[in-house]
Amino acid sequence: MRISTITNWAYAITVGLTLLSGGAFMIAAKSADDERISTETAWRLDEQVESLSRAAEQTTEDARLYIQKGEERYLKAFQAADADERAREKSLKALDQSRLSAQEAAALSIIVIDAELLDAIEEQAVKDYANGETEKARAAVFSPEHEEAQSGLLASVAHFTELVATRTEQELSNAKAKADLWGSIAKSLLLVTALVFLSVLYFVLKRRVARPLLEMSGIVRRLAKQDYDVQVLPDGRADEIGDMNAAIQIFRDNGIERDRLDAERRMDQQMKDLILQLMHRLQACRDEAELADVVPLFAVQIFPKLGGQLYIMNDGRTVLAAKGTWNDPIRSSQEFPTFECWGLRRGRLHVSDDTHGDVPCQHLDDALPGGSLCVPLAAHGDIVGMLYFESSDGANLNAARVYIELIAENLGLAIANLQLRDRLTNLATKDALTGLLNRRSLDENLNRLRREETDLPAALLMIDIDHFKRFNDDFGHDAGDFVMSQVAAIMADLAGAGGRAHRYGGEEFAVVLQNVERAAAFEIGENIRHAIEATPINYLGRPLGTVTVSIGIASTEANQPPATLMQRADAALLRAKASGRNITLADWIDGRSGRLVG
Repeated sequence: MRISTITNWAYAITVGLTLLSGGAFMIAAKSADDERISTETAWRLDEQVESLSRAAEQTTEDARLYIQKGEERYLKAFQAADADERAREKSLKALDQSRLSAQEAAALSIIVIDAELLDAIEEQAVKDYANGETEKARAAVFSPEHEEAQSGLLASVAHFTELVATRTEQELSNAKAKADLWGSIAKSLLLVTALVFLSVLYFVLKRRVARPLLEMSGIVRRLAKQDYDVQVLPDGRADEIGDMNAAIQIFRDNGIERDRLDAERRMDQQMKDLILQLMHRLQACRDEAELADVVPLFAVQIFPKLGGQLYIMNDGRTVLAAKGTWNDPIRSSQEFPTFECWGLRRGRLHVSDDTHGDVPCQHLDDALPGGSLCVPLAAHGDIVGMLYFESSDGANLNAARVYIELIAENLGLAIANLQLRDRLTNLATKDALTGLLNRRSLDENLNRLRREETDLPAALLMIDIDHFKRFNDDFGHDAGDFVMSQVAAIMADLAGAGGRAHRYGGEEFAVVLQNVERAAAFEIGENIRHAIEATPINYLGRPLGTVTVSIGIASTEANQPPATLMQRADAALLRAKASGRNITLADWIDGRSGRLVG
């Protein structure tokens, strides 16, 4: 029941009880008035009857004194007393008979009769005395009839007084009992009213209002401090407090939901910040190796509960190889053909999980539990790689899909840009026929040695294919190009980690050796010469004969400056060609004699 309803009912009951107690008090007061009226009536009756009795005695005394002494003053006193007695008799006759019982009215009538009889005897005696009949008058006032009339009057008065006293006592007793009864009823109703009021006050204010409000105030204070761990006690009452409790519960639920949304918003912003940082790093990467280091570093931060790998497609666009790994994925192969991934086949995100809701990819180990997500990396309409994620909880994969797709879109562009930059760099720095560095790269490497004078000692090998025109004339230019590519491959292989092979122009090549002494440089030159001479070269099933090269070497040792490497190596090559070709000469060796030049 609502508090307003309880209050209204309590108000109505209190008002009703108050009215009843007021009515009881009014009845009690009326009973008290009746008691007072009865008392006053009895007193007036007693007073009038007593006055009549005294007047009768006074009349008798005055009549006797007048008859005995004959003095005029006693006559006047008799006449006055007689007039007073007559007036009282008239008053008694005129008395309201409605308040007298039948016995009282009869007794009152007897009093009046007895008083009139006594008055008649005395008046007659006074007349007789006035007429000179003194003895007759004296006999009348002292006669037995007079005594009997006077005694009868007194007896009537006593009887009437007794009747009135008895009735008055009964009326007073009834009035008092009624007044006491209604007074008790009024007091009881007043007490009940007070109890009802105090009970309602206690029930409504303390139990229904104060206690719940005290509990709710503590909850509201904690909610105001955004402490949403506080529990709102269930309250099924359909009243104002119940409405307030429900409102507080809604406020708490809204606060929890707002905190959840804020946490999601903060998490989303944090994820976007990390993704933005990743994008900045991807744009700054110089090659795929750096990119393969950057992606796992940020993937662990962005997706801490997901394992994954970054796959990049080979130049033949047939195989994907893992270049970066994070959080130890176990389901996917390190390398697999492109046709084994349904995501690559379809060109869109593909999910493989325990529910078997879709076709699983062939590069996954189905015996291992969990879910997997393959996201193709595409740019400019071509697929350049794939992002792979796996988790034991499918919910983590679904929650991360939006961010994964955003990363995949930018990562695909980054890989495509790196590959495009590598192709452009190769076009700018490498020879298209042999794959070696071109003359521009050679100039840059030599200039770096001259400018920085680092990686010393250094050496330069100038290499020329002997009688190369013969291959073009005898077997065609395609065969000549094939010979150059084979020679370039041998040189690049034997130059070692510290050597850089270049195509200088035509059939001439150059190899820059860094941190290599001149004896080791000479040995490398000889190894290259012997390997080329010993390698049989066939083109389209036809042997092309023995291929030889002439090599000139220059070194920065013996205080030789890097700036003269090209001139000295070129001069040594000319001497080698002049010495009969298929020979290695250095700027510190004189011809075939092996004598040091300086």
